[in-house]
Amino acid sequence: MRFASLGSGSEGNGLVIEAAGTRVMIDCGFGVRTAAARLARLGLEPDSLDAILVTHEHADHVGGVRKFSARHGIPVWATFGTLTAVSERFGSMANVFGFDSHDAFAIGALTISPFPVPHDAREPVQFVVGDGARRLGVLTDIGASTPHVEASLSGCDALVLECNHDLDLLEQSAYPPALKQRILGPFGHLHNEAAAEILTRIDTSKLQHIVAAHLSQHNNTPTKARAALCAALDCTPDWIGVADQATGLGWRELV
Repeated sequence: MRFASLGSGSEGNGLVIEAAGTRVMIDCGFGVRTAAARLARLGLEPDSLDAILVTHEHADHVGGVRKFSARHGIPVWATFGTLTAVSERFGSMANVFGFDSHDAFAIGALTISPFPVPHDAREPVQFVVGDGARRLGVLTDIGASTPHVEASLSGCDALVLECNHDLDLLEQSAYPPALKQRILGPFGHLHNEAAAEILTRIDTSKLQHIVAAHLSQHNNTPTKARAALCAALDCTPDWIGVADQATGLGWRELV
């Protein structure tokens, strides 16, 4: 089982996971050509994807889904709430499937276990994806952790974890007060220390990889995100991967 990022941030998101001949992408916030180019960078063709899993309806996660799915004939999976929120854009699409935010389902060799998260969207979820032996937990776009979120992520072999902002940088930024309030609110985004605190409350004994994701280009730095996470894990900063906006993250394998 392995995973890689096409890019992560407010300008577009996409994460590819594969095992035993099954390959899925979580979100597609890039245009058709950009997504294809980023997949090519990972050695993949667009029509090799078996599904696109959607976390929620915000443009940086769903903006490219309709056209990319239609161009390459890729089925799309989203919560019923998300499908309601994007009904005008997705209404004419074929091969669109809804799921409840608490119900696991299978796509080929992969088991997809969604879990609901507090975020300012209709029915947002994040995912744990497993192949029967290893589990990857994905947590981005969440304002505050919950016991259910932590139970879902506990014991995973790899984590992709939101480190959206540094509190001091956000406070000092030129963002308008309303935007700062939204980011800091319970339905916004995690700051570095909040992400690190999650790590102290879950079982991380199996972790082979941890990746900081969805970093703000204005209000965070890889150095600050790594420092927070490595303090929680008692590891060196170079062990923390970062999925950035421009280049994403190369393949990471779970063994």
